[in-house]
Parts: sequence; C-alpha cells; structure tokens
Amino acid sequence: MIETPATPGPAAPAARPPEPAPRRTVIEPPAGWQLIDLGELWRFRELVFFLIWRDVKVRYKQAALGIAWAVLQPALLMAVFSVFLGQLGGLSGGETPYPLFVLAGLIAWTFFSAAVGQAGGSVIGSERLITKIYFPRLAVPFAAVGAAAFDFAISLGLLGVVMAAYGYPPSWQIVFAPLAFGVLLTAATGLGTLLAALTVTYRDFRFVTPFLIQVGMYATPTIYMMVPADPSDGLRLWLALNPLVAPIAAFRACVLGGPVPWGGLALSAGAAAALFVFGCLYFRKVEDEFADRI
Repeated sequence: MIETPATPGPAAPAARPPEPAPRRTVIEPPAGWQLIDLGELWRFRELVFFLIWRDVKVRYKQAALGIAWAVLQPALLMAVFSVFLGQLGGLSGGETPYPLFVLAGLIAWTFFSAAVGQAGGSVIGSERLITKIYFPRLAVPFAAVGAAAFDFAISLGLLGVVMAAYGYPPSWQIVFAPLAFGVLLTAATGLGTLLAALTVTYRDFRFVTPFLIQVGMYATPTIYMMVPADPSDGLRLWLALNPLVAPIAAFRACVLGGPVPWGGLALSAGAAAALFVFGCLYFRKVEDEFADRI
C-alpha cells in the first residue's frame, strides 16, 4: 500500500501587530496669567482666515451697496468735514488740499475705531461657537481686526483716486506707511482684545466703547493739524500724550508728504506693544470663564 503525502493547507495568517492606542488630547482650562501660544494660533490659521471672511460676509450681506460701504463712509465724512470745517470753519491742511488731509487721517482712524469696536464685541457675538468647540479664543478678536484691515485696504483705493483727481502724487516716503499702519494695527488688536475680555464680564463696555471711540476721533488730530505742544498749554500737552497722534500723523506724512514724527512713532510703537501684550495676557487669564459667562 502506497501512502500519498498530505496536501499542505493554506498557511496561517501572520499575527498582526497590536494597534497603537488612540491619541487622546486633554484640554484643561488655563490657570492664572498665560503666555500667548503663537504655535497654536498658527495651527489654527485657517480658522482665523475663515472667521475674517465670515465677518466680512456678514457685515455686507443683503446690503444694497455691499462692500461699497467701505468706501462710501470715509468719502461722505470727507465731504462733510471739508464743507463745514474746511470752507466754513477755515481749517487748513497746510500745503496739502484739505479734503486729502482729512481723508488720509479718516482712513487711518476709521480702521482703528472699526477694529476696536468689532473686536470688543466679537466674543459676545461668537457665543455659539465658543460654547461648543475648542479653538484658541484669541482667534475671535484677531479675526475681527483682520476684517477691519480688509476694509482699510479697500479704502486705500479711494485715497488713490482722490489723490489722482487733485493731481497730487504720493510721496516717496510711502514705503514707510506700513510701519505707521503696523503701530495702529498693534494698538487696535491689543485694545480690542482687552475690551473683548472685559465685555464678557462687564456688559457696560458695550455702551462705553462706542462713546469713547467717538470722543477719541476729536481727541486725535484726524481732521485738524496738530500744533506742537506748549508746556504752558495743558490742553495741547494732553493731546500730545495721545498714543494715536504719532501713527496717524506718520501715516498721513508717508502718503502725502511732510515730516514724519519718528520719535513720537517710536514711543507709540512701545505703548502699542505693551498694550498688545497686556490685552492678550488678560484675555488668556479669563478665557476659561467665557463659556459660563456668555
């Protein structure tokens, strides 16, 4: 009897290596004063851009003129101030045509006021987003400032058109205009972030902020020329201490020509940086209470 060898069966599958345990991220509320986590903000940069675009769309949604309001507002203010203060009030822009003088200052001030106002109420306006998902809360006021910067970029086109209409070429110093704008951007972001945190706890700031912004426009040389401070004149001395005087004057001088107040701009840059750091630090200190308070 001849025995045939048994046909070997299929090979047993090799043992699979154990799957790694799923990665868990534990989110704990910050305690005390926290540093600004720039790395986390960079990882959520797409969210910041989305929030900027959302704020821009919501602002002009179902508006008859749409984004043209970003140009119409400073244009109407320029016309009003030029007639009532320039022609009737006798104010002058020096060697610069007064409408151009006013428009350059208004564009800079409008950006600052819009950025501070929108950032101050941004956390309250994003209640549903903040109470449901986690993301760096600083993205909310930063995005509000970014939306105001979008309007600022559009209004620069209006300034270029008016300068061309007057036959007024830009100064070679225009290359330094981003420095002046950077100081305004830093100050607006710091103040807006601080107000965003304060508004969550103290709702009175929703009414105080617009009033302070309106008063601030007249306390800043936006529509009039700044006379050098005299120690014997208390009013002009206090106006000279306004940290927005130098960046707005520097922006106007860089675009239209004239002496740039570099010393004042440097001091304003230091004050803006300090305000930015303090505003962000305070925001991070109280951000763990936002979901409960709003």
